[in-house]
Amino acid sequence: MADDKDIETLNVKDKEFSDRYGFSKSDFGIDFQWGVATAAYQIEGAVHEDGRGKCIWDVFAQKKGKIKNGDHATHTCDFYHRYEEDLRLAKSLGFEKFRFSISWSRIIPDGHGEVNQQGIDFYNRLIDACISLDIEPWITLYHWDLPQALELVGGWKNRKIVDWFSAYAKVCAQAFGDRVKSWIILNEPMATAGLGYTTGLHAPGKKGILNFLPVVHHLALCQAEGGRVVRQHVSQSYIGTAISCSYVHANSTSAADLRAAQRADALMNRLFIEPALGLGYPSDAFAFLKKLDIYKLPGDDEKLKFDFDFIGLQNYFSIVVEHSYLAPVLWLKEVPAILRNVPITHMGWEVNADGMYLILKQFEKYKGIREIIVSESGAAFEDTLAENQIADIKRVEFFRDYLAAVLKAKKEGVNVKGYLAWTLMDNFEWAEGYAARFGLIYVDFETQQRIIKNSGKWFANLLKANEA
Repeated sequence: MADDKDIETLNVKDKEFSDRYGFSKSDFGIDFQWGVATAAYQIEGAVHEDGRGKCIWDVFAQKKGKIKNGDHATHTCDFYHRYEEDLRLAKSLGFEKFRFSISWSRIIPDGHGEVNQQGIDFYNRLIDACISLDIEPWITLYHWDLPQALELVGGWKNRKIVDWFSAYAKVCAQAFGDRVKSWIILNEPMATAGLGYTTGLHAPGKKGILNFLPVVHHLALCQAEGGRVVRQHVSQSYIGTAISCSYVHANSTSAADLRAAQRADALMNRLFIEPALGLGYPSDAFAFLKKLDIYKLPGDDEKLKFDFDFIGLQNYFSIVVEHSYLAPVLWLKEVPAILRNVPITHMGWEVNADGMYLILKQFEKYKGIREIIVSESGAAFEDTLAENQIADIKRVEFFRDYLAAVLKAKKEGVNVKGYLAWTLMDNFEWAEGYAARFGLIYVDFETQQRIIKNSGKWFANLLKANEA
């Protein structure tokens, strides 16, 4: 591994980069897509501007003890006003794709009524700014920020959300589909169901296993319905959905631990991809999921299906689980990485690039998946600002190792077609507030100063190799 000074001053030649890090951009092929991923609520700020309605995170952040240090996203990175500067930074690092999400409550403030033209106008300006820089815009329709008005009438527990989401998707497709061809329907629906409606750790803060099943089913229906809406209204569309995936290991070879790993895999990796592929919910590995039938209406099995152009696979860490009699329903618990004496990030997540390789190989086995895009991957570490630089060597090592794993899978025949790094810049990291920094660019949230970290410079060296 080169030291940080070398990262900054490396003469960007393809072979030199390969000699130093074990691979180069050209190894991935000329059609491999390179980009960064962001989310509206985490970067935009301007929560009270231009007709935007409240979302569930606005309300959740006001509740005492829900967000670390009492942080909120009222201003966050101020991307709403600084998007041109931030896009130029993304361009300077060599990224060709910019993934961003649409704030549903900025487009339709009450979730299912009148369209807010000022919201449409903002995203039109953002899209046009991407295109002017020769950056391809990628839209995520839903990245966790449900309009609060919809939550007041049940949110994702209310089956009417399928119609509300369909109408919202149509508005976006018609407004932006003339210029945006790459679409992600949902971001990590399992996080919405599990963290938002079961454990209560994320907005809207609901707790209870009885919330889980209807929310899962309605998300899965919207995942497919959103795809159909975009395909109908956007010519030459390239449509995917983004699933958070963690390769699951059993803590031992005991039958109980192996069954626990199968249940965890069903929830974390299979729950939303298999219905879309026409395989149904994975109740073979987790019998509790048979209870989803309670929420099905006639014809739902067909409505769950959609032939996605790609699947967005989002991998940050692997997990180890074991059987537990103290966890009814799941009958398992995770063995925390910190107790296993393995490398971890600031979030306590295991750093294990082999997990990226294994989950890509696992998804390769599905016959119905056409292509895979790694639509998020990244790491939070404690960044130290010294002499106007951030020498984030651990983050560089993370991207080096995880990209090497992607390349290994690709060389073995996995049809992985792109990598979108999480994330362009430090931002509001949900329940962690500003305590967790994932960015390739450091943000001083008091002054809004941006400073490219050495990980950002490393990506620039990778992506701009051999440029004149």
